[in-house]
Amino acid sequence: MPDPVALLHVPALSDVAEYAYAATVEPPARLVFTAGACPLDAEGRTVAPGDHAAQARQVMTNLKTALAAAGATLTDVVKTTVYVASSRQADLVTVWEVVRDFFGDHDPPSTLLGVAVLGYTDQLVEVEAVAAVRTGA
Repeated sequence: MPDPVALLHVPALSDVAEYAYAATVEPPARLVFTAGACPLDAEGRTVAPGDHAAQARQVMTNLKTALAAAGATLTDVVKTTVYVASSRQADLVTVWEVVRDFFGDHDPPSTLLGVAVLGYTDQLVEVEAVAAVRTGA
């Protein structure tokens, strides 16, 4: 069966973006919505205070775990939102590079935001995702 997720690269828009500009989900598919994945270890402690890249790696590991619990993988993701507690563009780029590398060739539409603060002490990164899994998968 074909994949229910189709990522759309739009030739009329800049190719500078490292993600598809849109995604579609063909039925029959089951949608999976994740909470924001945080840089917490198994004991609930924020990992790597002050290190955007290390926190992004933990976030993406946790996102993969949450998706797996719902029967999905990163290649099923159709949209992400990436939050970075920083006003420095360099910090946003650092986090984005980690997120992009976790997705590999799968480049779902994404929004990257610099925010003032996130919910946990010392938290710098959070990523939420929407995925689509073929019904019965």
